[in-house]
Amino acid sequence: MNNMQMVEKNRILKESLISRQVYCALENTQEVRAGSYKRVAVSFTEPSNGQVQNSKDIEFPIAQEDWGNITKISLYDALSGGNKIWEGTPEVVKTIGVASQYKIPRGYMIIRLR
Repeated sequence: MNNMQMVEKNRILKESLISRQVYCALENTQEVRAGSYKRVAVSFTEPSNGQVQNSKDIEFPIAQEDWGNITKISLYDALSGGNKIWEGTPEVVKTIGVASQYKIPRGYMIIRLR
């Protein structure tokens, strides 16, 4: 069976992304490892039609090192370590070098259950 009802999709999104704090991470072949890098807390809108989106800008620190090409964006259940709970691919691969900053504007991170 693969036809989950919308009310259940919304409940799952609320329980997994809204009722607890989750943190956004940037990855290339693995999560960025640099002194100036850290995961960023994310807040989401209330679920609607089986999807949520970030309710505020997600702004990472300004890079003091080369972070490389960001090819994945992930969500974790902890500021460090923890469990990866979601992973997606950005529309555009962005290279983060010294003095660059990665930002996801409000509403641009959309998580949808199909």
